[in-house]
Amino acid sequence: MPPPKSFRPPAARLVPALALALALVFPAPEAEAQSRRDREAAQQLAERMEAAEERYRQALVHVANADPRGSAEADAALEDMEDILTACEARRGCSVPSLATSYKRLLKLQVDQEAAGDEVLAEEELDHHIPALHRDVPEAARAAALIGDDNRHDFDRMVEFNPAVQEGIRRWLTDMRGNFVTAYENYQYLRHRMWPHYERAGLPEALLFGILAKESGGRVHSVSRAGAAGPLQFMYATGARFGLGEDSTGFDTRYDPYAASGASVAYLNERMGELNRSIELALAAYNGGEGRARRIHRENPGKSFWHEDVYHQFPAESRDYVPMVIAAAWLFLHPKEYGLELPKVNVRPAALVLEQPASIYQLTICLGNPGVREGYMRALRNLNPRYRADDVIPAGTTLMATSRINTLYRRHCLEGRRAELARTLVNSNPAAAIVGDRVPAVAPELAPATE
Repeated sequence: MPPPKSFRPPAARLVPALALALALVFPAPEAEAQSRRDREAAQQLAERMEAAEERYRQALVHVANADPRGSAEADAALEDMEDILTACEARRGCSVPSLATSYKRLLKLQVDQEAAGDEVLAEEELDHHIPALHRDVPEAARAAALIGDDNRHDFDRMVEFNPAVQEGIRRWLTDMRGNFVTAYENYQYLRHRMWPHYERAGLPEALLFGILAKESGGRVHSVSRAGAAGPLQFMYATGARFGLGEDSTGFDTRYDPYAASGASVAYLNERMGELNRSIELALAAYNGGEGRARRIHRENPGKSFWHEDVYHQFPAESRDYVPMVIAAAWLFLHPKEYGLELPKVNVRPAALVLEQPASIYQLTICLGNPGVREGYMRALRNLNPRYRADDVIPAGTTLMATSRINTLYRRHCLEGRRAELARTLVNSNPAAAIVGDRVPAVAPELAPATE
């Protein structure tokens, strides 16, 4: 069952799209020897951007006339713009800053419409006006100011920084510091698969990371004792309500970080609509059950999660879960304040086409671990959740990886001493070590890969 969709006016999509555009603004490479093909491709992207901008403007007319087509057409235009900016980033000679000005124009257009005759805002004032664009959007986006990584002062003012959250920060920084750092590193590889859903919904990245860190530590194949599975730990029935479950190949999409992130946004949006847009109550429902959360909220109108009449009705696990997620989100935004040094890893996405059959175990061995403490097995497994670590993946298969992994693969995994060692180790048969007359004719099956 696909996740429910809430009406989202063009402005709700425009804000995260603008953030994406501005994040891509960096100096273009020096013009070395632009080929005619590069120049033509850049020109085509510029023409596509102009067309998408015009489509958006026409969509606003439909919205103003209460035409239901307007919102869908505006969304489609903005999605095209996002694709164009991504393509421009990868194309030599294409000026991302020039294309990003379209977002500025559209934002100014939207703001002027909202002003309804008020003084037109100056270009440099637009960023300060962005929070006003969150009116009349899904409940999750309305609550985004409670934990806002784009508006950190809102986070500081509006999140209840009480002793329970402070104790959570203490735990993350002491006994669980290694867990936090590992979760952060895992998230960096998954970010481009998970963050877009939250961004489009107006939800902050810090909230996503906080849930991921507490639920699975960024281990995509994690399964709880209760049967919750995947990076965001969906129970099977709950996941099914939001479009997760076995696909046509039998793969459980709860393990897919992209699908799980989309379902998480839909779930949080639904909970916040029921629970007065309270981040704490939505998180408590995520962990302790939405039925319980609805009942407690109904019986205690206007009371926050921290009120004793509410707090003590949730199980101990939920009372621990909520402040730990908020604490992880807080540290995600303010690591330097707490002396928390987070790893810097090369996570630029790049497809890896296998030139020889190999398993993730084999790749992990031959890649080594330059620049990363624990090697690349977790990254490869997280990015390719359909494969077990010991599955022999056929040559020609395209895996999701990074540019660094690609470089190491070609250097160490195709030929040479390390490539031979990796093949030998993954094909080793423990039964061959036993000598005597009772050696089994068929070697026992290898133990399943650990998660």
